[in-house]
Amino acid sequence: MSDTVQELEGSELGTKEYWETSYKSEIRNYKDHGDVGEIWFDEDSQLRIIRWIEKQEELISQDDAIIDLGCGNGMLLVELARESYSNLTGVDYSPNAIELARTISKDQDLCITYKVADLLNQTDVKALGNNFKVVHDKGTYDAISLNPEDPKSMRESYMRSVAHLLKEDGFFILTSCNWTQPELVKSFERYFKLYQVIPTPSFQFGGSVGNVVTSIVFCKIFR
Repeated sequence: MSDTVQELEGSELGTKEYWETSYKSEIRNYKDHGDVGEIWFDEDSQLRIIRWIEKQEELISQDDAIIDLGCGNGMLLVELARESYSNLTGVDYSPNAIELARTISKDQDLCITYKVADLLNQTDVKALGNNFKVVHDKGTYDAISLNPEDPKSMRESYMRSVAHLLKEDGFFILTSCNWTQPELVKSFERYFKLYQVIPTPSFQFGGSVGNVVTSIVFCKIFR
């Protein structure tokens, strides 16, 4: 593999405007029909993450601080709350996403903290603190990578943000549909090292085996 990671082609999925419009529609659907909206990468991907966290009971307690980056409708945190995890925070740069997540959480009588925060804004990130045992991302790094304007520097800023948020003994769980495991390990090597791979469904095409999504767990590099 080369020393550099090839940037992805830009897309509207990498813009705040796209997500604001999308979540505005999802708010309307929720109010009209009770539909919580899309679960990014499907419910199976979400369940794999939750089950992995649950299996780490000797390392991750139910009152440890967990933050979901780009939480969207907040359904991962809703499911963690139902499993008795109590120190949960969701952040998103879309105010409409946070409005939707707060509404769903309130309607289900769950205690989850939601905040509007831009992970590329270091002032926003520092305000969140640096005491999270689990930092979770399912699709947000992908969206940042698709930004039409200078995604390389945005990815670097994102990595610094995650490194700030995560405790020294914490775990960064990342799920991507755009990057392979080797590409993610290479991209994040300045701040994190591979801890574990969470198995995901594979497919075979032309004699090669691949995965629809990649879910990996990083731990922090001690400096």
